[in-house]
Amino acid sequence: MPDFVDTAEQIVDALLETDPRLASAVGDHRYDNRLPDLSPGAVAERNTMLREAADALAGIDPDTFDAEEQVDHAILSARVERALFELSDVREHEWNPLAHNPGGLLHALIARPFAPLDERLASLGGRLAAIPDALATARAVLRDIPRIHTETAIGQFAGVTGLIRDEIPALLDEEPSLRTAVEPAAAAAVAALTEFGAWLRTQLDVPGRDPRLGRPLWEARLWHTLDTELTAAEVLDRARRNLADAGAELRELAAELVGEPASDATVRKALDRLAADHPDGETIVGLARLSLDEATAFVRDHDLLTLTDDPLVIEEMPEFARGVAVAYCDSPGAFEPAGLPTFYCIAPAPSDWPAERAESLYREYNDHMVRNLTVHEAMPGHFLQIAHARRFRGRTRVRAIGSSGPFVEGWAVYAEELLAGLGFGGAPVRMQQLKMQLRTSLNAILDQLVHCENLPESEAMALMTGAGFQEQGEAAGKWRRAQLTSTQLSTYFVGYSEIAAIAASRPFGATPKAWHDAMLAHGSPPPRHLRTLLDV
Repeated sequence: MPDFVDTAEQIVDALLETDPRLASAVGDHRYDNRLPDLSPGAVAERNTMLREAADALAGIDPDTFDAEEQVDHAILSARVERALFELSDVREHEWNPLAHNPGGLLHALIARPFAPLDERLASLGGRLAAIPDALATARAVLRDIPRIHTETAIGQFAGVTGLIRDEIPALLDEEPSLRTAVEPAAAAAVAALTEFGAWLRTQLDVPGRDPRLGRPLWEARLWHTLDTELTAAEVLDRARRNLADAGAELRELAAELVGEPASDATVRKALDRLAADHPDGETIVGLARLSLDEATAFVRDHDLLTLTDDPLVIEEMPEFARGVAVAYCDSPGAFEPAGLPTFYCIAPAPSDWPAERAESLYREYNDHMVRNLTVHEAMPGHFLQIAHARRFRGRTRVRAIGSSGPFVEGWAVYAEELLAGLGFGGAPVRMQQLKMQLRTSLNAILDQLVHCENLPESEAMALMTGAGFQEQGEAAGKWRRAQLTSTQLSTYFVGYSEIAAIAASRPFGATPKAWHDAMLAHGSPPPRHLRTLLDV
């Protein structure tokens, strides 16, 4: 029988070589001068490689393996099968221009000093030089684009142009010897991006496909995304029950705060009071930094899990990444050297928004919600969890490339509940955390109803602003996100449900800190595999 470790390492290398985006994300810099090749020929070659990898893994019997290798075999098999499904069935690169956005791959070379500047600039020159051909490929393969994806892409690709114009000259001032190699590539990239943006604008008047996947394709994608035994129907049922339970708890807490009956009206009154304390575009990043200090001290004082000394930078979200989420955490990959920063990015209201719309955003992301958001994105959420995951070393690199979305998002939602339940930020943060529990449940509900049952915008908005108590601006943004993405919104609720259940399985005698550290000591595997590794 083939040796699993050797086979796994060969497949990992093939996955990294054929996907520069994955390689960059995990910190393998051998392909830093490349962009993904989404031409029909390259896609066909990658499909062939994936089928051969799937066959090789299917020819290995993991029953004789120990738990660690059984989990790695299952994770790698699932990753290969998911990649095959995405290329063969979803084929997003053929209808979603966001799949062709090079901004993140450029930003990774600019923002994170994993190597000397001259090396990163040389790679950056290679990626810039590849942009004209990559965008020509995009124009050749993109068809039937949903209007909402076109609108979002126009803004993001303009942000890529701004990134090149704003960031690269200063870097070349530090390394002028590379000016003759990089400047022409940058100029050609800007020209190609400008032309592509103009082409995208012509597509606004071209009827495109419905962004909804439909139930058969959505359910298949959900299965690959979640890697869980739950069916779509079970996910929807559990999300609806959690929505009702969290809503009841929120009404009781609001009644305590306001001194009125436990009703929706009382919840709105309490949330309105809390929303009055909110940041603006000039202060929201500073508030997040203050919240990080508060959350870090709280985790340390309550001895909840081991802290790390990894650096974290909190800043405004780059323009090329906006239009989908309000905040994100961008951590160094598993192969990166120690000491590189994680970026916790927040998008302020766009400068061209009407004052009323911007006010709605900041009322949603008020002072107390930003504290809860910082728990989710940073401490002890994504930033700390991924810092622990980066320290895992297995016999293969499978878990370094096989991070589970439900595990990552589930831990972050669990972290919100953990800190709020222990009193972080008092009742105001607990109110926001419960509101986020409603949002987590609604994410899964909307994800399924939008893509499978043609939920209309009016009903989606009514659900979010009604049962979810969301501000109009937040609800409108989530409606966009539910169309721009599929199945990712379900990872929060499903992951939280599974992670919270594992946390509740803490063995007798184990301290919360010891158990949390154990939960984070195996990388970021799907929760069902974490149960195997923890023997619970």
